Amino acid sequence: MIHPILKEAAAVFSRRGKKVFLVGGAVRDLIRGNDAHDWDLATDARPEEVRSIFPRVIPTGIKHGTVTVHFKGHQLEVTTFRTESNYQDGRRPEKIEYTASIEEDLSRRDFTMNAVALELPEGRRVDPFHGAGDIKRGIIRCVGRAEERFAEDGLRPLRAVRFASQLGFTIEEATLKAVPGSLSTTAKVAPERIRDELDKIILSATPSRAFRLMEQTGLLALLLPDLAACRGIEQKGCHRFDVLDHSLLACDYTARHKHPPVVRLAALFHDIGKPLVRKMDSQGVWTFYNHERESVRLAQAYFRRYRYPNALAQGAVHLIGEHMFHYEAAWKDAAVRRFIIRIGEERLPGIYRLRLADAYAAAGTEPPADYLLPLISRIDAIRAGSHAFSLKDLAVSGRDIMGLGIAPGRPLGIILQELLEAVLDDPALNTKENLLAIAARIYAKRWG
Repeated sequence: MIHPILKEAAAVFSRRGKKVFLVGGAVRDLIRGNDAHDWDLATDARPEEVRSIFPRVIPTGIKHGTVTVHFKGHQLEVTTFRTESNYQDGRRPEKIEYTASIEEDLSRRDFTMNAVALELPEGRRVDPFHGAGDIKRGIIRCVGRAEERFAEDGLRPLRAVRFASQLGFTIEEATLKAVPGSLSTTAKVAPERIRDELDKIILSATPSRAFRLMEQTGLLALLLPDLAACRGIEQKGCHRFDVLDHSLLACDYTARHKHPPVVRLAALFHDIGKPLVRKMDSQGVWTFYNHERESVRLAQAYFRRYRYPNALAQGAVHLIGEHMFHYEAAWKDAAVRRFIIRIGEERLPGIYRLRLADAYAAAGTEPPADYLLPLISRIDAIRAGSHAFSLKDLAVSGRDIMGLGIAPGRPLGIILQELLEAVLDDPALNTKENLLAIAARIYAKRWG
């Protein structure tokens, strides 16, 4: 069903004698019977004409004939009918030519499912490459020869596997076979564009579907070689799967439970360092001591390579580095408090989720309902009581300590840290009187 806003916008074009079509993902969604929210329009109006038709137009991609129209509280991406050529950087065309027909415009698109247009306002379908049938059958097929489409834009192979994961579609055989021959073009694509596709993959319902296709076609070895190297790295004990399958299952678990991106990334990369540290012990069993450290190092490299936001990268790396904790009922409350500090209160839900994903992926079965309950219960009880998990929680400040005649500098910092350690061991000490007395003794003993 065509949204009323689109019909109103189409009327504005029509009054100027211009044609306009709904294109892209919105058309695909409508054919599948879903609501469409992101609206891309194609028109025979030139960008300067669109700017004269609508009062508020932003030249977001004017070089390629695209502007953003703000219309009655909605944003419409409007692009002039065009053809493209001379793809010299593996992604962007060097030459853009405007064309007169929607059919020519659709011929430059990547997949048949994205080469269907609905003429506005009535919704007449224009489908020169039979994309509607492919959508209904769940098939991803290139427009024309796959080798040519992939040679034009190296991101298209990654988009194909991403769509397979997002939509649950199957990549048509000729299209899939063309991917390995296009890897040199994919290697030229800007890191940010690769990251955007990887993000969409991990946010899909079953990320492993895309990653397995990437492995099959060589994309995984090209873009995430250390993850690809996890294939065939067998694990013993409770593990049924090699490290790659284990990692993909963990990522799928976080997707199925709709965990945030930071946890999904941590799940994907949490064991990526295992191939580098693998050693066989005297009993003939493979060991992976300190693999979390290597996993952190490799994950950091990927996050830098693909220019992930710092906060997201740091959060995922922190979870990866801490995922090998071993809780025992014999832990004293002080040990639990130190665990809370090491993980960070705000990251506790993330480490729980990662551990559950790790446990699930060991055998491909849900962990017991009470798998983490003993630890979580103790943490909740300690957090509910009076506590000090950081210097700001102490009953004294640096200024209070300076009142003892201790000058600012390294000794002051050391004293504050030792006061926190004392309070972690015995929360009852967290009073101003107690802490000032302890501070005086520490200073006298070390610097008096």
